[in-house]
Amino acid sequence: MRKEHKIRVGISIGDLNGIGPEIVIKALEDKRMLDFFTPVIFASIKTMSFFKNHMNSDISFHGIDKFNQLIDSRINVLNVWKEPVEINFGEENKTIGTYAVKSLEGAVEALKSNDIDVLVTAPINKQNIQSDTFNFPGHTNYIAKQLNGKSLMFMVTDHLKVGLLTDHVPVEVVGKSITPDLIKEKIDLMYQSLIMDFQIRRPKIAVLGINPHAGDGGVIGNEDDDVLKPTLSQLRDDGKLVYGPYAADTFFGTGNYRNFDAVLAAYHDQGLVPFKTISFGEGVNYTAGLSKIRTSPDHGTGYDIAGKNMADASSFKQAIFTALKIYNNRNSYQKLTQNPLKLSQKSSQKSFDA
Repeated sequence: MRKEHKIRVGISIGDLNGIGPEIVIKALEDKRMLDFFTPVIFASIKTMSFFKNHMNSDISFHGIDKFNQLIDSRINVLNVWKEPVEINFGEENKTIGTYAVKSLEGAVEALKSNDIDVLVTAPINKQNIQSDTFNFPGHTNYIAKQLNGKSLMFMVTDHLKVGLLTDHVPVEVVGKSITPDLIKEKIDLMYQSLIMDFQIRRPKIAVLGINPHAGDGGVIGNEDDDVLKPTLSQLRDDGKLVYGPYAADTFFGTGNYRNFDAVLAAYHDQGLVPFKTISFGEGVNYTAGLSKIRTSPDHGTGYDIAGKNMADASSFKQAIFTALKIYNNRNSYQKLTQNPLKLSQKSSQKSFDA
């Protein structure tokens, strides 16, 4: 058991030819950030010094090889490699992909062993990370497997939360992928996350239709009538406040999303296009449902602006603070559930306040 300490935020560095290192440095340049947590960057002190010099930043790093060398209130860089790395900004490079994987693997191992408390991942390139030993479509799938859990891709801000029934799968297999079991699994994960991670006692969830106009009574596909509606009905019978399916083309434009605590979209672009349109720059990608906390910014590698000192670190900063908030909320939830009397009193007070 570790002694009391500031929350340790592990940071995987992402694609070195992209904007990942830049947004990490920009997010941590403000020394006041260290009042809230202790960062641990999984990279190398040589590589991070290169980016510091390239950006003319006055940020200060503390290089370590082991966690017993870590210093609270310093920006620690854990060396997961020591050799020089050739950086070519904006270039998709297989070798650079191996360093992104080294960083991620080191960070996840530290998360599993409780050497860090939460993980924030900088953007990767999904093509150049692929190899015989690493074959995952992205962070979420790899982390879920490592933590032996089921996960929900959950895009969150304070005012909008959108989860996905199917995430990184081709559109042609979306319909076949959506089953009653998958719907129940994802809604359960969302429901529990809203309660435990975001302190929403009685979550109200909207579910978007699979087909245009939620199938129009079978005119545009039968999946909504045959699969989605009966499953949502069962979940309501179990006491969950789950509504839909709603036609996705009007749901966000009319502002209907404001009537719910979260929205479950059928597939990637159905959920992420409106989410990023409404919240780009302040949104966070959260991997809900796992025993550990992982967040990331809501954007990619930004090859077109890499190395130009133009990247906006707002979403990465928000990813850090969201991870801290969820960490504290989970601790509060665990304390409450260990004391049912306090939980009952809190629920009663909320009902009275309402």
